[in-house]
Amino acid sequence: MQSSNRDIASVWDMVQAIQYIQAFTENLSFEAYLNDMRTVSAVERQFEILGEAARRISEDFRQTHPAIDWQRIVGLRNIVIHRYDEVDQDILWTIINSELDLLKTQLKVLLPPLPDQP
Repeated sequence: MQSSNRDIASVWDMVQAIQYIQAFTENLSFEAYLNDMRTVSAVERQFEILGEAARRISEDFRQTHPAIDWQRIVGLRNIVIHRYDEVDQDILWTIINSELDLLKTQLKVLLPPLPDQP
């Protein structure tokens, strides 16, 4: 099955959001993260983008790649956006440190190779 441009663009947006989250939290302890509202806000925003991009991916594409828990990613986005006052930073921190690397790897293999540059 051929992936649509929208699906590929959404996967790229997801990879980029993960890279931003990882860059924002690199070398931070959990306590330092919690005490830096700018970083907390930036990370939450990237989780919103990650989930929104996952939400935009077609059902066909999702079914072709069932190893990725698309619904869980979208569900986290819904919490961050709609139940912002209930966001558990412990859970986000755990996801950042134990799940994002694997998800990024899973997503990167779905991207087409970049064309050779002259």
